Amino acid sequence: MTAPDAAPVRPGEELPLDALREALRGRVPGDVDALEVLQFPGGFSNLTYLLRLGEHEYVLRRAPLGPLPKGAHDMTREANLLSRIHPVLPVAPAPLLVVEDAGVIGSPFYLMERRRGTVVRTSLPPEYRDLHGAPERLGAALIDTLADLHAVDIDAAGLRDLGKPEGFNRRQVDGWAGRWRRAREALKDTGDLPPPAELRDELVIAWLEAHTPAETAHALVHNDFKLDNLMLDPRDPGGVVALLDWEMTTLGDPLVDLGLTLTYWTMPELPGGAPNRVGAAAPGFPDRDALVARYEARSGRSVADALPWFEVLGHFKLAVIVLQIFARYRLGQTQDPRFAPLAAQAAWLMRRAWALILQQDARE
Repeated sequence: MTAPDAAPVRPGEELPLDALREALRGRVPGDVDALEVLQFPGGFSNLTYLLRLGEHEYVLRRAPLGPLPKGAHDMTREANLLSRIHPVLPVAPAPLLVVEDAGVIGSPFYLMERRRGTVVRTSLPPEYRDLHGAPERLGAALIDTLADLHAVDIDAAGLRDLGKPEGFNRRQVDGWAGRWRRAREALKDTGDLPPPAELRDELVIAWLEAHTPAETAHALVHNDFKLDNLMLDPRDPGGVVALLDWEMTTLGDPLVDLGLTLTYWTMPELPGGAPNRVGAAAPGFPDRDALVARYEARSGRSVADALPWFEVLGHFKLAVIVLQIFARYRLGQTQDPRFAPLAAQAAWLMRRAWALILQQDARE
């Protein structure tokens, strides 16, 4: 039996069922011998599976296949983060089991509770199309969840040791610039990227470095906050069932999250070339300024004047993410055909970052 949000496992991404059964035996409730595995097909990074053990269901998260950047896709860290964040922010699912032995399925992995809901990606799902005000309610849920995440009292919750928020913005620029240059170097002989003079990538990096602001606040930062990392109530687009994909969560400037969220929301296409029919350009959905106003009202903070730098960073950061994925695909380290258009997507994002810089410089 299939599940509405899961699908058969993609070829090449199957799990070794015998080894997995033995790793789970006696450690989680359910009939291990009846193990059935499906895959959640969305997402371009970590691999996420639905495990059925008779009447019990779990979600398994593991790193993607192939060589990975040092420190990236650390599923053990993500599970530990969730164990500490779930008690103070219930939209974060609870982790249930961590298996650090990479020999079981090829990488460390963890199991978390299974939550059921709707994930919105490229268009408004059928269950919402006849609901009055669904686009507005969806946009409000997105921003309210982000503001609530940033409102977590990191000291009262005992989360101060999750990161070093001082100097966070500068480390963001330095870290993502290094990742961009390594991915670009890996592709230097492939012809997949425009020449630097056309791409303006080093100019974008130089502008980000020259204009790096001090942190506007110290908060819990998701670091990949976007619409399709929310799971919503199928009957109510304003009801949030879960916030997913906590791998990069740390302490830092909350506007890094907002800048990336606005990057996704205002893109005409999503990574992979899928038309973005959910966002600022789609009929009935709140535009960029409406989201910013909602965030200010929910958070009680005035942020609009500080946002341009963070939106440039958001475009740059997303360009790096998709180029890293494309480099793995181009070098034969993964076979997922969804990754083929990502070099063009990275180039578009970099050009858009430069256009935002020109607009900001013209205003100053």
